[in-house]
Amino acid sequence: MKKVISVYGIADRNRHKYPAYVHDHNLCISVEGVIKDYHHLERITRVKYDNSMPDQIENILLNKEDLVIDGETTFLFVNSFAGSSFISKNGRIRFDCNNQSDDLLSPVKGYCWVQSEGWLGMEVEAYSISHEIAHAFSPVPFAGSLKENSLMIAFDGGSSRGNFAAFHYKNAELIQLECNWDLSALSKLYNNNGLAFGLLNAEPGEHCSVPGKLMGYASLGSCNSDIHQWLKDNEFYRNSWGAREDFYVDARRDFGWQGNLNENKDPFLFEIAACFQETFKAGILGKIDELRKVTSAEYLYYSGGCALNIVANADIISNGWFKDVFISPCCNDSGLSIGADAFWAFLNQKKINRLSPYLNNSECAAEYTFTDGDIKNTAEALFKGKVIGICNGYAEAGPRALGNRSIVALANSKELAAKISMNIKGREWYRPLAPIMLEHNAGYFTGNDIMHPLSKFMLLDFSIKETLQDEIEGVVHADGTARIQTIANESDNPFIYQLLNCLEKEYGVRALINTSFNGKGEPIVQTIAEAKDVAERIGLDGLVLNGKYFEI
Repeated sequence: MKKVISVYGIADRNRHKYPAYVHDHNLCISVEGVIKDYHHLERITRVKYDNSMPDQIENILLNKEDLVIDGETTFLFVNSFAGSSFISKNGRIRFDCNNQSDDLLSPVKGYCWVQSEGWLGMEVEAYSISHEIAHAFSPVPFAGSLKENSLMIAFDGGSSRGNFAAFHYKNAELIQLECNWDLSALSKLYNNNGLAFGLLNAEPGEHCSVPGKLMGYASLGSCNSDIHQWLKDNEFYRNSWGAREDFYVDARRDFGWQGNLNENKDPFLFEIAACFQETFKAGILGKIDELRKVTSAEYLYYSGGCALNIVANADIISNGWFKDVFISPCCNDSGLSIGADAFWAFLNQKKINRLSPYLNNSECAAEYTFTDGDIKNTAEALFKGKVIGICNGYAEAGPRALGNRSIVALANSKELAAKISMNIKGREWYRPLAPIMLEHNAGYFTGNDIMHPLSKFMLLDFSIKETLQDEIEGVVHADGTARIQTIANESDNPFIYQLLNCLEKEYGVRALINTSFNGKGEPIVQTIAEAKDVAERIGLDGLVLNGKYFEI
């Protein structure tokens, strides 16, 4: 059977405390066009944003008893601006390719040698796939198809030839519109800005975690026009690192500010962060609108780490520019191997099979069962105020916990939310928690007749009716919004659907807190053993393990 092994594992330029240029290594294996295995490296090694695929790939691939690498195996290696060649730690998997072409649509054939067993080795077919096109195709399997007249955008911190790329699919032809660094100033607001890091008391190198934190912090303020213009005039103090004397001197002179970045419960700093967010949103929306007008595209496939900006995403939807918008649950680099696999299927005119977000199957059982009693026991514990970890079946692909690797609790208490966020998970005071709810209840809280399908992946924020905010006060942010995850029907997630249904019918509870199941600075748990260990260490009250509820 024809197998495709897609790998994002290009080595970083140096080995630092934090990933520098390359992060979130991952691979997937498809057989006859169907993805059978997906491995996000950090879930295996337990190192956040892990980029050590060259060290790990032999253990992952060459020791799999059910994987035979033979003449019908094709390797796809996703490149990066850091390079295109790959060699595993012991040299048993080697791929050589000089690929830094501006043509992102053409896979470049390379030489790949694999020593699969003993002293025997073989050459296998292998290609370098551009980082940009792998991103652009990552939403396609979750959408189920690539629709006619679609705009495809990849917007990331950095890819291979830029950080922004756009493609247009029309009349069965895919063309490259552009690839450049023209929007790098927008992404650098989040991953390479001295003032942004100062607002969050982050240290250089934490660029993978700063974007999400800055989005949460920005929601505390509003974009003041005077501050916004001041920031623009000073290039947003991008190079204000270290003591940041330039920022302090200017802020005191121009605004009479006497605060301190170390004390960030400060309205002036809230407004600065809001200006960062508004600048990013206006920039990317302006670019998308420009390309929409040029192409007359009817659909948008949007990807890259920047597609995790839920505020911008919500505005793309609300503007009504497209018949539909598709974003992958693993739109950041963790989805590159999936995107490469989908692109290869597209090139070979193969069907692209629809994927569930629950793909992460390293050391996980595919099937699990639960009874009405298991649901009732879990619902009763939650209603009593317990905080429960869930570890069911395959884990989610991407950075969001969508019910299979989640910590859940009642959403009606700010005190309980603070306990979970700050005491249990060790998160910063300004970071909001998200709710999970049945789709009809999302309509109840937002007033929306229709909830966009991207809410299934927790990729949008929604305004909550002011009269109903107290009912779910633990998940409503300072600006009156919530990053809702919806469950539309039982097929989305059988356990969570029945749990939410039971809570509503038996207790009148319409929503739960849903946050990722992990400790501070750790990847989301993957296995049952990890779930037990983390639950005890961070102080959870109960655990659901493959459908069965246990007190701790």
